Amino acid sequence: MQFLLRLSRGMDAISDWVGRVLIWALFTTVIVSAANAIVRKVFSVGSNAWLEVQWYLFAAVFLLGAGYAFLHNAHVRIDFISGRLSARTRNIIDIVGIVAFLAPLAWILLQLSWPLFVKAWQSGEMSQNAGGLIRWPVLALLPLGMVLLLAQAASELVKRVAFLKGLIPDPLAHAENPEAQMIAEAPAEGTPR
Repeated sequence: MQFLLRLSRGMDAISDWVGRVLIWALFTTVIVSAANAIVRKVFSVGSNAWLEVQWYLFAAVFLLGAGYAFLHNAHVRIDFISGRLSARTRNIIDIVGIVAFLAPLAWILLQLSWPLFVKAWQSGEMSQNAGGLIRWPVLALLPLGMVLLLAQAASELVKRVAFLKGLIPDPLAHAENPEAQMIAEAPAEGTPR
């Protein structure tokens, strides 16, 4: 189990790194969007390529960021119900959710999206819009995002099982009380960061 926990920490680090990169992709999306709007309104000039860059970046944030959201428990939960359950019950529900719903859905999406990406790659598919971009990079986002999500789901599954075996603290504890988690993670006063 210790080996699996080390793999889990490695996947957590990858998801965290991807999330930090996506912050810059989101920032770039905002800049490109604002620039497109200003140029279109002030100079009456538009570019399909820049609009598609904006869409591609936005798609990247959501498709590649799913694993990051799962890592930080930023996904949708019914907190008023889960908050009344014991830590053990919440972790068992998460295990069932990962195994019965998340993993099969992500696997199906991966299986369905991979051929679309390969076909676009092989054919050099272009946007139908005048001046548009090639399509394979945006079509690659869905299978790549599902791979990242499946890997993070495996990491979360390992952590839930390890908690149930008493090997680690509750991985969902910080979802209950974010302020307490921040205080627990903060260095003590006078401690170098």
